[in-house]
Amino acid sequence: MNIEQFKAELALHQIHLSDKQLQQFEDYYQLLVATNEHVNLTTITEHSAVYLKHFYDSLTPAFFVAEIRDTPIKLCDVGAGAGFPSIPLKIVFPEIEVTIVDSLNKRINFLKELVEKLGLTGVHLVHARAEEFGAAKSDHRETFDMVTARAVARMSVLSELCLPLVKVGGHLVALKATKTQSELEDAQKALKVLGGTIEADYDLKLPITEDERHIVVIEKNKKTPKKFPRKPGTPNKEPIQA
Repeated sequence: MNIEQFKAELALHQIHLSDKQLQQFEDYYQLLVATNEHVNLTTITEHSAVYLKHFYDSLTPAFFVAEIRDTPIKLCDVGAGAGFPSIPLKIVFPEIEVTIVDSLNKRINFLKELVEKLGLTGVHLVHARAEEFGAAKSDHRETFDMVTARAVARMSVLSELCLPLVKVGGHLVALKATKTQSELEDAQKALKVLGGTIEADYDLKLPITEDERHIVVIEKNKKTPKKFPRKPGTPNKEPIQA
């Protein structure tokens, strides 16, 4: 996907990028590739692949979730790595307030440099495990309108990492690929226990490659019990099962 295709495909979804935003994406690409030479941020480095599989892919939630476009939401991105999906969303919808939580300080340092380079404001970067960030005594617990996660964990695990951060009435938006239906079936017990219900599973295919993608929207309809999330590492080792 070249820059013109990127711009045109987004325009089909009523997302129109300014010259400044296009330059921010290009600056993002350049810093990502330069940093990736000494910090492992991504296996995808070819220009057209980054634009399709990182930048465009990160913006797909906005095709389906109106509040991303229409509301100055408070968004937390768990395990964002090199900033996906929250930084592309922030570039396009600058009114969003973004908090990124990642467990690897090298990635947080890259994001600090990136935020400065792109001239972004309203971005908070936190070096922490999600289990600690959303713990019962955390000031951040149940304070976010939306929590996003992309390529972090299967839904039964992801729900325990993310739902404690979502305020009642807010949403967890998970960017998924294949096997989404089986993941959702396995996560039914966890979602019920943690206070979430499946609102939608939107499916789409990426342009050019036709790769399958799903945008899973979970509504938080009741408070998460204080014992969740459990201590770091436990959700992945012992997912909440039916």
